[in-house]
Amino acid sequence: MGARRAVDPRVGPAEARAAPDPVPEGWMMHQYETPCPPDRVARLRPLVCCGFRRRDHCGSRGPRKGAHVYRVSVDTGGTFTDVVVRDPDNNVYMSKALTTRDRAYRAIAHALEDIAGQIGVSVASLIRRAAQINYGTTRSTNLVVTGQSARTALLTTAGFPDVLLLREGGKPDPFRRLHYRGAYVPRYLTFEVSERMTSTGEVYLPLDEETVIAALRDCRDAGVEAIAVCLLWSIADPQHEIRIGELIGEHLPDVPFTLSHQVNPSIREYRRASATAIDASLKPAMQQFFADLELDLAAAGFTGTLLISTSYGGGWHADRIAEQPVYSIGSGPSMAPLAAIDVAERNLPGGAAAQTILVTDMGGTTFDLAVVEHGEIARTNDTWLGGKWVGDITGTRSVDIESIGAGGGSVVWVDGGGMMRVGPLSAGSEPGPVCYGRGGSEPTVTDAALVLGYLDSSNFLGGRLTLDRAGAQAALTQIGDRTGLSLEEAARAALHISVDNIVTAIREKTVARGIDARELVVVAGGGASGLTVGLIARELGAAVVILPKAAGALSAYGALGSDIVSEFDAPTFMSTEHPDFSVDNAAVSRVERAAAEFYGTLDARTASSGTTEYYMQARYPMQAWELTISLGDAQALHRLDAAAVEACFHREHERVFGVQEPDEHVEIVSWGARARARMQTGSSPSVFVMSEGESARATRPAYFADVGWRDTPVLDAGELARRGSITGPAIIREDITTIVVYPDQTLAVLPSGDYQLSTESFITRSGAQS
Repeated sequence: MGARRAVDPRVGPAEARAAPDPVPEGWMMHQYETPCPPDRVARLRPLVCCGFRRRDHCGSRGPRKGAHVYRVSVDTGGTFTDVVVRDPDNNVYMSKALTTRDRAYRAIAHALEDIAGQIGVSVASLIRRAAQINYGTTRSTNLVVTGQSARTALLTTAGFPDVLLLREGGKPDPFRRLHYRGAYVPRYLTFEVSERMTSTGEVYLPLDEETVIAALRDCRDAGVEAIAVCLLWSIADPQHEIRIGELIGEHLPDVPFTLSHQVNPSIREYRRASATAIDASLKPAMQQFFADLELDLAAAGFTGTLLISTSYGGGWHADRIAEQPVYSIGSGPSMAPLAAIDVAERNLPGGAAAQTILVTDMGGTTFDLAVVEHGEIARTNDTWLGGKWVGDITGTRSVDIESIGAGGGSVVWVDGGGMMRVGPLSAGSEPGPVCYGRGGSEPTVTDAALVLGYLDSSNFLGGRLTLDRAGAQAALTQIGDRTGLSLEEAARAALHISVDNIVTAIREKTVARGIDARELVVVAGGGASGLTVGLIARELGAAVVILPKAAGALSAYGALGSDIVSEFDAPTFMSTEHPDFSVDNAAVSRVERAAAEFYGTLDARTASSGTTEYYMQARYPMQAWELTISLGDAQALHRLDAAAVEACFHREHERVFGVQEPDEHVEIVSWGARARARMQTGSSPSVFVMSEGESARATRPAYFADVGWRDTPVLDAGELARRGSITGPAIIREDITTIVVYPDQTLAVLPSGDYQLSTESFITRSGAQS
């Protein structure tokens, strides 16, 4: 790998430190499946988890101050596992490994071996001295999309068995016949129980426990592995759902279950039922997955805090995410916008608050994109898996991520009409692209980049994987033979088709928000981003394109400093039209108590301060969808009257949809609280530690459109930093990614050490100098 050196530190003001939260210093919560060891007996407190199964937790003093010095962040994707480590001096180390399907820790350990060698310690020492590990994964997403989740039953109110089948209205194309996926839980595993609660929380029809017990017998006979319980008005009064949970614990004690009022207390029945079914179906696999991860980390000597990234951008303790695994869907990609905000703060005038940022993350399996407007990460309640309207909705709030099958591992194929296609199928990591030499036979975008001369083995996975160029050429030659193209043209076409797919998705995302792509700041991340961002920027005409030093592990880097975040909702129904309107104090008190309990579970060694912000879910009368409206802290919340609530909603409605109805009243269907605990981090800027390349002025042939083969400079990051900039064509080798500077483009090193990409057309148009 060569010697290591520190690349220019991050600039910008240090994050302000707030007062510490009320959690007693030095205490943290540990979960034990067996009684607490004698040396850890301090205090016991039961924790009631989803499903009403109690687990004993012990509060224990952590190791002596200073023993835990490293912070580790991991993003497990479908192809690669990215690992980032920050040491006590804020030096940041990054590495990659091929994702291992059986045990996640195997890939983590492979990447840590590389990082430990860079630091000069053993993997065992690094793990033992890690204060915190942030972990994100796409595993839950893949289980749902591929139909590999558990065999799940749905218990619902008699007369409402088709909630998951009927979904909710909407078509992306009104003139085209759509093929909807089947209901997430089929009818033969849907069981109706006799009960009825009114919308005001009154018992209209008592729960008939015999119908529940009969349904549970049928579940056992059908080999059900998980149970979802979603009753019609359980959000008004959950007593019937709670009793069904108790009956499941008595009759099927080994079957995990989910109660709808706990996982997603939404007034919308389909969204609540869908979230409940998805959550239950994930529990067997994801609880085992997280248990294995905790077990492997403990065996490696880890005694710090394990946080699992959530779908709405933050971290939860592993035991909690295992009880509500639906919130782990999209957990890895949700961290990339956090990294993009950090990049904007250190590179752009006015920071993230003055920009509209397009965040891209191109990995081995997918291309993910998100939008950050004025420093605020776009979030949504409309996360669909398997296609909007035609797939299944998670029904939970999440970072608004758009994912398409356009990663480095996307398969290149020819359809029945002889047209070349790219994706959405991915070769993954097992077997992976043909050039990995692990048994893959279908060519991919990575194979095309290798054939075009953009990649080599010297920095691929840190030089630990030798790429098979001959195998990639043979596979793409077959594509060329079927499409009448030469080898080079077939490889170039594959790359450009992938870019076309990406640009189409970006335009759909931005146009829907009224954003001109030419005015965007693009922050490009992902291990494969450097191969395509130049082509994407050219097509979009984007004014500013930044490739951060952390581009190859953008999501993992974002998670490194992410907060611990949780949200709590209390359903209600009220209108500002009512003359006595005021904030629902009872509902707000419920979410306040939930937030306080959340703060009480945190480890004061890693969490420094807590803040609670309030929001409401609101709509105009008769509207089909709600908007989430931020309301500020507790003082601001309780100052609100009907006019203030309406003004807040009007402004947000106009921002999102471009129109408002100023004379209309507002209906509120939920009050919520977002509890955020800041992580304790150093005040000094990050220093990215990269390898010194052995050859600063190497060249190799590379193929470019309209140019053909050309001897192209190949520079390591250190040489580019010394030069300050380079005009394409050129290839830049980073430790865990490669950047291609196409002809007519310039790559410049910013004071922070990050890169800015400019195209000749934009330079000429803006009057800037290259």
